[in-house]
Amino acid sequence: MKYILVRGGGDIASGIAIRLYRAGLKVIISELPNPLAVRRTVSFSEAIYNGNFSVEGVSAQRANSVSDAFSLAQQGLIPVLVDPEISILNENRFSVLVDARLLKRRGDTRIDSAPLVIGIGPGFLCGDNCHAIVESFRGHFLGRVYWEGSASADTGLPEGDPRRVLRSPSKGVLNSEIQIAEQVKTGQIIAEVGGEKIVAPFDGVLRGLIRPGIEVEKGVKIGDIDPRNDPSYCFTVSDKALAVAGGVLEAVFSRKMLI
Repeated sequence: MKYILVRGGGDIASGIAIRLYRAGLKVIISELPNPLAVRRTVSFSEAIYNGNFSVEGVSAQRANSVSDAFSLAQQGLIPVLVDPEISILNENRFSVLVDARLLKRRGDTRIDSAPLVIGIGPGFLCGDNCHAIVESFRGHFLGRVYWEGSASADTGLPEGDPRRVLRSPSKGVLNSEIQIAEQVKTGQIIAEVGGEKIVAPFDGVLRGLIRPGIEVEKGVKIGDIDPRNDPSYCFTVSDKALAVAGGVLEAVFSRKMLI
């Protein structure tokens, strides 16, 4: 059995990893040494900080080395390896690379990185830096697989109500005492960065927040308020992540990249 490498451990990448795992495939995640996931409660990147982390009953564990990653995968876990340069691909044991970092711009992934390279969202061009692209823009085409062209261009605007996305007003260390899934009120202080306060734009549930104590840049997304006001949504893979993951599964199975 060949392996699938998922580049990134955020909520969309984790949804992809879960669906691949549940389909019986061996998945390894490569991550940064200090991930900045906003939806931390459904992101396997948390294993980098905690040593292990579970989402919807699927368990991930931080791998201490390349060999450890393969060993953990054989044990039925999803290994999360600090490997931003994806040097693990040199092992030549992967049939698929999924770049799920959602950079929304061209990155360093190459079409020759694996027999099948799948890009998620903007920043990819079929036949150039990937073989296939899965649409990540919410709407009629969400989760569709493209074997030609590119995905929808990045609009630069959050999907839905743009007020729901909380951004850092300055560079500095993020401080907050509010927990993800807490209900918040309009004007309530959610966090502080560099002495500047970030407040809730409306009533809702704090759906995501970057890990407190981490330094962030000005303008970076640091949180997300969900007006649906249901805390349970904070602990389950989103409909968007599942749709994108379904596209990845389609691409993998249609090219028979399993052995």
